[in-house]
Amino acid sequence: MRTSLARGALLGLGLWAGMAPAAEEAGTVRAQGDLAKGYCERVRGTSRALAALELAPEVFASVGAVNAGDAMGGSDDMPLGSPKLRVTAGLGYDFVGLYRGRTLRSRAEAECRRYQALAALQSAVEHGSRLGEAAALDARARALATSLPRAEELVAQLRSDLRDGGATLEELNAVQVRLDHLRSLARDTAQAREQLALEPTPPEGQTLNALLSAFEAADDQVEVLSGGLRTASAWRLSVRGGYDEVFDVDQDTPLFGQLTLGYNLGNLWQGRANAQAREGRRQEARDAVDGAPRRVRQLLGELRITERSEQQRLGEVSALVSDLQGQLREVEQLQTRQVRRFRDYLLLELARLQAEQAYLGAHLETLQTLLGGTSP
Repeated sequence: MRTSLARGALLGLGLWAGMAPAAEEAGTVRAQGDLAKGYCERVRGTSRALAALELAPEVFASVGAVNAGDAMGGSDDMPLGSPKLRVTAGLGYDFVGLYRGRTLRSRAEAECRRYQALAALQSAVEHGSRLGEAAALDARARALATSLPRAEELVAQLRSDLRDGGATLEELNAVQVRLDHLRSLARDTAQAREQLALEPTPPEGQTLNALLSAFEAADDQVEVLSGGLRTASAWRLSVRGGYDEVFDVDQDTPLFGQLTLGYNLGNLWQGRANAQAREGRRQEARDAVDGAPRRVRQLLGELRITERSEQQRLGEVSALVSDLQGQLREVEQLQTRQVRRFRDYLLLELARLQAEQAYLGAHLETLQTLLGGTSP
């Protein structure tokens, strides 16, 4: 009989645990290619498995023998009479489990947010000084795609002029060298874009400080919720009730009910210990030598240096572009052969500078977004 009751209880619990999570909406990470998706699914599944045991009632059953006879009819050897068969079965529930179950799920969500922020920070650290370069390379590629066909036409026209005696070999070589520089820059740009495509996507649309704050806030919440679970383990508020029959003993109603409140005095010392654990975790996350927060703070300093340097260079390049464009407007009005050759040189040099200007402008815009700055 004991075996049958035990099997029934285990079967009931197994069915409940298997059906309860299915009735809830599954939490998924929507971002495609999110590196934290697997981690979030694991911690959510683990928390739901643990919460299922906390939120569900307990089914219990026991069979045994008790001394429940008539004391008046007993003897010196058996003052309560002979042992009687006793069967007990019922349900029990610990109301503190409601808090523990919900807290387990909340902690899983905090762990997921923490890992998402950490993955973004680690991706930023891996890119290092190349952070934000994807948009800059795209801008340079677009600028070169616009200028290269014109440069090819200039060289082709110059070859034709050379055959007709309207140009010298030195002039052709000078223009070809400039064209080769543009082609090399285009190849290097395409190669760099392909290499970046193989790496994890860096954070976009958020400042590194915001990501760092999100990580620290989620990490702190994980510790707060863990401390709450430790505190909850000191309490027990349970109710038990069911069927309780002792055979061969007169019972009007073979039922029972019991409410139990328990408190572990160790909880009196938990508050200070939990506060110590919380503060220690903050310091650990902030000061860990190989931790992402420390490396991100170092990266922020490096990016600010890069931003100042590129702002200065962008000003210089923009001034050169404006100057060359002014010169082109002047020489376009002249039609001599020497002026046309000078115009060709200006066009090719302007194409190179415009590609650099596009790169610097896009890179600075991305850096200012990541650093939380504003465009000048």
